[in-house]
Amino acid sequence: MSAQEQKSFRDSIATIDESGHRNFIHPKKPKGKFYNYRTWLSWVLLAIFIVIPFIKIKGNQFLLFNVVDRQFNILGYPFFPQDFHLLAIGIGLSVVFIILFTVIFGRIFCGWLCPQTIFMEMVFRKIEFAIEGDRAKQMKLEKQAWNKEKIFKKGLKWTIFFIISFFISNLFLAYVIGSDELLLYIREGIGKHLRTFIILLVFTGVFYFVFAWFREQVCIIVCPYGRLQGVLLDNKSINVAYDFVRGEGEKGRGKYKKSEDRAASGHGDCIDCKQCIAVCPTGIDIRNGTQLECINCTACIDACDSMMESVGFEKGLIRYASEDDIEKGEKFKFNTRHWFYTFVLTVLTALLIGLIMLRGNVETTLLRLPGQMYQTEGEKITNIYTYKVINKSRETLKDITFKVLSHKGSIKYIGAQDFDVPEKEQASGTLFISIDRKDLHSRKEPIKVGVFEGEKLIEEISTNFPGPMVIK
Repeated sequence: MSAQEQKSFRDSIATIDESGHRNFIHPKKPKGKFYNYRTWLSWVLLAIFIVIPFIKIKGNQFLLFNVVDRQFNILGYPFFPQDFHLLAIGIGLSVVFIILFTVIFGRIFCGWLCPQTIFMEMVFRKIEFAIEGDRAKQMKLEKQAWNKEKIFKKGLKWTIFFIISFFISNLFLAYVIGSDELLLYIREGIGKHLRTFIILLVFTGVFYFVFAWFREQVCIIVCPYGRLQGVLLDNKSINVAYDFVRGEGEKGRGKYKKSEDRAASGHGDCIDCKQCIAVCPTGIDIRNGTQLECINCTACIDACDSMMESVGFEKGLIRYASEDDIEKGEKFKFNTRHWFYTFVLTVLTALLIGLIMLRGNVETTLLRLPGQMYQTEGEKITNIYTYKVINKSRETLKDITFKVLSHKGSIKYIGAQDFDVPEKEQASGTLFISIDRKDLHSRKEPIKVGVFEGEKLIEEISTNFPGPMVIK
C-alpha cells in the first residue's frame, strides 16, 4: 500500500461517497466471544431501561425527570429546583468520570454502554439481519428493482422500526411525566390527550429517522465524544487496536498461502482478508490506527480472531491494547494524569454524598416583600415577608408555623395561622413580623426565624429586619 493510500482515509468518512451523497454501511453480522458478551450486557441494560420507570420506592418513581412540573426523583428520592447545586456537582462528577474512563479505556463506553449503540446494533440491526439477511444479501437487495420481495422486506422492516421507535418514545415519556401518568393517558385514550400524542409522534419520528436512516452518523458527526477522545487519549490509553508490529512485519501484509513461511518471507500475520472492515458498523479500517469513527465495539476483534484461528495463527492481532503496549511491550500503569483525575473524582464524589446526606427534608425561604418599607405602630416595628416551604420528604408536614427565635417578636399571617404541606409539594404565603424598637440594634437587624411542625423545630432561617436608625 502506498503512502498516499495509507493516508487517504483521513480525507473522508465511509458514510459519504465522493459526490457527497449518503453511503449506507452494510456491516457483516458479527459473531464471537465479545459480541456474545455485548449481547448479554445489552439485554440486561435494555431490561433495566424498560423496568425502571415502573419501579417505586415508598411511592416515589425510581427515576423521574419531569422538567415541566419541576419534579425530579433520583434513586427514589425527590429533588427540586432548589437542589440544582447537587445536579451541577453530579454533572461535574459524571464528566470527570467519563474523562478518567476515556483516558484509561478509550471509547469503550460507546461500544458497550451507549444507548445509541445498544439500540442500533442490538435491536434494529438484529431485526435487519433477520429480515434482509447478512451483508451480501442486504447489498443485493439495495441494488435490485422494487419488486414484491423488496417491497415486502423493506416495508416489514420499516414498520417494525416505527413500532419500536414508538415504544421507545413512550418509555422516555414515562421518565418525564411518570409511569402512572403515562398509563392513565393510555387508558383515557388519544382524544383526551391529543397534544401529548402529537408530541409523542414527533419524537417517534426522530427515533425512526435516527435508527432507520441516520444510524452510525450519530456517532461520527453528531456525538462530541469521538472528538473529545482525540484530546484525551494518549499512547498509554487502552483501545481496540491493531498490532501493527506483528501484523505488518518487514514487508507488510500479504494474502495467506498454505505453503508460505511468513517469517522467512517477511510478511506479517495480517492476511489482508478485510474481515475487520466488513464487520465494522462505521465502515473504517482499524488497521489505520485509532480513528474518530471507531466506537470500540470489538466486532473487528471477533472477526480477526476467527480468521487467525482458521489459518492457525495466534489470536489477538486486533485486541484491547495501548500503543505503548503494541510498540514497546509496556503494560498499562497509572501516571500523574490518571491520579489527578482520580483525586478530583474522589473529591467530587465525597462532596456529593456529603451534601445529599446533609440535605434536609424541608427547605424554607423567607424574603421581604420587594418595595415595602417597614411600618411603625407605637413601639413596634413591622415588616412584611413572603415565605415558601418545600416538603422534600415522603410524608405530609402538618401544622406548620413560624416563630421568631432571636428576638421577642410576634408573627401575623395573611390567611391560616398554621397549614399543612403535602409530600413533594410546597406552600407559600405572606406574613408580618413585629419586633419592639428597643430590641433593634441596627437598621438591618439580623434575625432568626424557626419553622415548626406542631411544637417541633424543623428548620431555622436567617433574614434581615429593617428598621429606623438606631441612636445610642
